[in-house]
Amino acid sequence: MTARSQEAAASGRSDPWRFLAGDGAVAFLMILPAAILFCLFYLWPFVNGFWLSLHNWDGFSDPTWAGLSNYQRLLHDRIFLGALRNNLIFVVAVVILKNVLGLGLALLLNRALVGRAFFRAAAFVPVTMSFVAVGLLWSWIYNPVFGLLNGALDLFGLGGLKQSWLGDADIALYSIIVVDVWKWLGFHAVIYLAGLQTIPSELYESAKMDGAGPLQRFRHVTVPMMMPIIFINTILGLSGAFVRNFDIVYVLTKGGPNHATEVVLTYMMSKAFQDGAMSYAAAIGYMLFLIVGLASVGLLALMRRQRLDV
Repeated sequence: MTARSQEAAASGRSDPWRFLAGDGAVAFLMILPAAILFCLFYLWPFVNGFWLSLHNWDGFSDPTWAGLSNYQRLLHDRIFLGALRNNLIFVVAVVILKNVLGLGLALLLNRALVGRAFFRAAAFVPVTMSFVAVGLLWSWIYNPVFGLLNGALDLFGLGGLKQSWLGDADIALYSIIVVDVWKWLGFHAVIYLAGLQTIPSELYESAKMDGAGPLQRFRHVTVPMMMPIIFINTILGLSGAFVRNFDIVYVLTKGGPNHATEVVLTYMMSKAFQDGAMSYAAAIGYMLFLIVGLASVGLLALMRRQRLDV
């Protein structure tokens, strides 16, 4: 402690700059570059973007004040509401499938299988692929003329099930959901696998000695012990389904046919760069931020209550 800080402490004076004395100054200087970068690239764009959403601006002329009119317009925008509905369908389907299939795959990979290391690595390969590569790959698979999926249906005598997987408005969104689940399944399975390996084997042995069968052990041992991991995977799936689906949707369908696969991010990008409605696109982005934030806070509160109940 320096002489100045000792004098301030002895006199009992409240010195607002006392934290800069001694080690405090070093700590302040060390976090200052990160704080500047955070304010420059995160805080300022966030505040400036919200301010922009309260104006009308096409990207070239001077912005004019609009107040909350952009947000009020969202409530009556048929395409935006349809995109939000598609997002909600996407979220529900993806979160359920990723968690159910991810946990099932983790349970299989946690067993003593021949070549288990290979299968673990293979399950994670799609995660390492870029969204564009995944989109191009599945656009070939779904191709109605020479696609692998329709070809496989013909091969097994199921030609009556052939579809225009990305051209039919009734099934295009669900076809994209399959792609997203395929890409991220290995990621969620690895998280579940790490959680399974932390469960003490004594719990399973004790339950087995009490006469519990495989399903009872899964229900009364695995699921309660995995609840924190389930909540983590749910939050990751939720945020990913809202904010990481632009690439796949854009590469596969660009939001078509007739906005059947339009999601909030693709609609936001089209309003910003095709229609030049920058302020309206900003309002769409902040509305999405609000929805994801509220959903995440709700899940975190539910997770905290679950821990307290345990």
